Amino acid sequence: MSIVQEIRSSFKQGSILTRLIYINIGVFLIFRFLQLFMLLGGAASEAIVGWLHFFSVPSEPARLLQQPWTLLTYMFLHFDFLHLLFNVLYLYWFGRLFLHYIGPGPFLKTYVLGGLAGAVFYLLSYNFLPAFSSFFGSSFLLGASASAMAILFALARYRPEATITLLFFGEVRLKYVALVALLIDLISIPTLNNTGGHLAHLGGAAAGLWLGYVWSRKGLPAQGRPTGTTFSDETYSTPRKSSFRWPFGKKSKLSVAHKRPLSDLEYNAIKIRRQQELDRILEKIKQSGYESLSSAEKKTLFEASKD
Repeated sequence: MSIVQEIRSSFKQGSILTRLIYINIGVFLIFRFLQLFMLLGGAASEAIVGWLHFFSVPSEPARLLQQPWTLLTYMFLHFDFLHLLFNVLYLYWFGRLFLHYIGPGPFLKTYVLGGLAGAVFYLLSYNFLPAFSSFFGSSFLLGASASAMAILFALARYRPEATITLLFFGEVRLKYVALVALLIDLISIPTLNNTGGHLAHLGGAAAGLWLGYVWSRKGLPAQGRPTGTTFSDETYSTPRKSSFRWPFGKKSKLSVAHKRPLSDLEYNAIKIRRQQELDRILEKIKQSGYESLSSAEKKTLFEASKD
């Protein structure tokens, strides 16, 4: 299997977290190669800036009305490698835990709503706070930082006592990780270094807190404790039927209908059997290709890709 085929297969079979990470990396590479081709063609090195602004959120409302798509495209757009790297790491670290405890459907909604909230907070700050009046019309917002902050804060609100292991610090509760991230953004605003980004982070954090609160109040089922990771949680609960409704009226697809809650042993046994079946199917693909799968095996693989 070629590299391109492996990437395509990983994207199709991967979780929503994997796909979002691939999209962010792919967009970054597209713009970097576009800059390379423009430079080789004799264009000025600044020529790429116009393309970046075309997909970034402008601070000027009149221009935003002409480019409304930027409210969505900006949250997948990076041009600096370190900017991309840290956002992808944030998504990977906290996204894995988010998928286990809350689920894939809420993950995408949190990513998008967090990005939108970050853009709104950025626009309000640059248009109504006197400190940023001198930057009016010349500032643009891009990057997945606000969405990543929303993921972190939704998780910290939903599972505040969950812990992650940090180098030099050991196990740290998520609520403290979120608090430190918030403090870093607050004290970074006066430096005027990526001020718009730090303001957007605050909007993403606020959206994440709200979403985490909604799910904790509505009883969105936890997905279970991760295995083989450094994550832990002091208050683990087994899956139960959810009465959660998305704030805009759409009923959550994440419901498990059992006459009684599964015990830890039953739930873990089901997970082990599913993983063994998935491993067998993947090995069959490796040996004979995807077309050798039966309809039932293809259905099992498709269902696993949504987890």
